[in-house]
Amino acid sequence: MRYSHLYLFLALVAVAVRASDSIPAARPAGAVLLRGATVHTVSGADLLATDVLLRGGKIAAIGVKLAVPKDAAVVDVSGKHIYPGLISAYTGMGLVEMESVRGTIDLAETGTLNPNARAQSALNPDSELIPVSRSNGILTALSVPLSSGLIAGTSTLIRMDGWTYEDLTIRAAVALHVFWPNMTVNRDPNAVRPVAEQERTIADNIRKLRDAFATARAYLKAKQGAAGKPVDFDSRWEAMIPVLRGELPVFVHADERSQIEAAVAWAKQENLKITIVGGIEAWKVADLLKANDIPVIVGPVLTLPLHREDPFDATYANPGKLFAAGVRFCIANDGGSGGMGAMSDRNLPYQAGKAAAYGLPPAEALKSITLYPAQLLGVAGELGSIEVGKRATLIVTDGDPIEIPTKVEQAYIDGARIDLSNRHTRLYEKYQKRYEQLKATKS
Repeated sequence: MRYSHLYLFLALVAVAVRASDSIPAARPAGAVLLRGATVHTVSGADLLATDVLLRGGKIAAIGVKLAVPKDAAVVDVSGKHIYPGLISAYTGMGLVEMESVRGTIDLAETGTLNPNARAQSALNPDSELIPVSRSNGILTALSVPLSSGLIAGTSTLIRMDGWTYEDLTIRAAVALHVFWPNMTVNRDPNAVRPVAEQERTIADNIRKLRDAFATARAYLKAKQGAAGKPVDFDSRWEAMIPVLRGELPVFVHADERSQIEAAVAWAKQENLKITIVGGIEAWKVADLLKANDIPVIVGPVLTLPLHREDPFDATYANPGKLFAAGVRFCIANDGGSGGMGAMSDRNLPYQAGKAAAYGLPPAEALKSITLYPAQLLGVAGELGSIEVGKRATLIVTDGDPIEIPTKVEQAYIDGARIDLSNRHTRLYEKYQKRYEQLKATKS
């Protein structure tokens, strides 16, 4: 019996880690002219019956009835809509395949302090989840290492198509990710751990975080004042030097009000540039975030409030309240749930759609998954809107992408047209044949 269990386990692993059937797109030899769509620039006005010329991986021209270059392939998209590719600002994409199969998960390192961990080196370009997500318009994603401790490592911004992890990489290191410790104390007399013990754990975790940054500063100071004297190399503190120099931001994962308030106070003391990730209760401290110009990557919107006394729509209305308060933000999917987050990344536009139904203006909802994440991730000069000179990373749809009935009909990443088929569509087509065969047999 034990051998049959082993064979079943090996079969599951084989299915989970097999390479995706999708073939990465080749760059077109010439230009591509998308003819006659409604172009939603996001950064400006919508343009009716407008052409978009793609050349060399960039948007070369935008206009009405553009002249057709001799080397251009013309694609008639009249009656359709062109949007910038959607950007998932918090995901485990490329780092996990099947949550129930441990061998396919490379989301986190062991230990509490791992600033030297890099998401880039763990990326799997053959993940089946990549074509599934991009078929719904997600063409760029921030792959984030998770942590059961405090410092998880650096995230990597990827394009959702490529043969190798180098092909996927847009920015190798976007931010250092800190997971703020739990600040909630269970004061129930029947709680498993005494109140004093819980409070000590919280204090110890914050002290460890402060000590890590203090040690990194001491390491940098020692290197700067070495004057030819050797300094013992430590990859952990070496990885934090760009943060201490202000070259790399810190993304602090914090959901509860107490966590966010503590993180803001810590960042001011440490003189760090931070972004809050998660921020489920960011709406409760919107004034604090605005006063300190701290942006929020809100994710997810489609979740329950953290406390019973909160309004039922607290998470749905969160982005709208941040917008009204003038807080910079974008919307992400449920990256914090690890494998399940990556598996559901295709639902990113519906997170924005829900926010639009609860107070966020629809135009802002669209920006929250295009232009705003590009700004917060430091790539607004390349992505997030339809503008001449930016990457030709865009989608062609039959409607508004934040609406569920809308279909993404074409996608281009750096000017190359992407195959939108995936494991889901192939299985649908396979079993559709079964019903066609049954129908033919009965007739």
